Amino acid sequence: MKIVCIIQARMGSTRLPGKVMLDLCGKTVLERVVERVKRIKNIDEIVVATTTKKDDDIIIEKALNCGVKVFRGSEEDVLSRYYLAAKKYDANVIVRITSDCPLIDSIVTENIIYYYLKNIYKFDYVSNTLTRTYPRGLDTEVFSFESLERAFQNATLDRDREHVTTYIWKNPDVFKLGCYKNDKDYSHLRWTLDTSEDYELIKRIYNHFCSFNNVNFNMKDVINLYEIDKKLNNINNMVKQKEV
Repeated sequence: MKIVCIIQARMGSTRLPGKVMLDLCGKTVLERVVERVKRIKNIDEIVVATTTKKDDDIIIEKALNCGVKVFRGSEEDVLSRYYLAAKKYDANVIVRITSDCPLIDSIVTENIIYYYLKNIYKFDYVSNTLTRTYPRGLDTEVFSFESLERAFQNATLDRDREHVTTYIWKNPDVFKLGCYKNDKDYSHLRWTLDTSEDYELIKRIYNHFCSFNNVNFNMKDVINLYEIDKKLNNINNMVKQKEV
């Protein structure tokens, strides 16, 4: 069984163009995401899937420099991009991570993958996003190639082609869905990168830990930092999440 983590990335962004190339302590956001995903022990391959647009050549360059595989596909039909990338790299199980999550926690993602594998005959899809208890930005989705293929073949709405997994989790009568929850609800915390306010928060978090030469910080470390610096939550708590 081959487990492939596919990280979607592109330079185009309506709210914060070029966000994956923003700096976090001397490395780009994309490099930080790949760096953190590389710590996940139970994946066999990492693929950065971007578009065929010229603007995204830099993403290919950075990904290859990071020593991971690459794939180029449709900008708008991200579902097809994922499916064709998974097919090219012979994935049996796909782990979906997005490049706007530079605080992704390898331990959290590992645990979600283990949960999926433990219940592989019970669930087609497992994530920590169906019912949110983790900070937004630690989003991890794990699903079978068969489920991705079924979505690719049957999804017709633009929304379902653009967001990869909406067709799966919007059809619980077709797919067996599993929800991975944290013991404590931290869903009010926003650690994803979509606006300048998000970047300010994430940059401050990175700067803090980099000052101690610690780039391996995890969710618990950041939550502890919130206890020390009460102002952190005020930086981006007014940002509204785009609806899928």
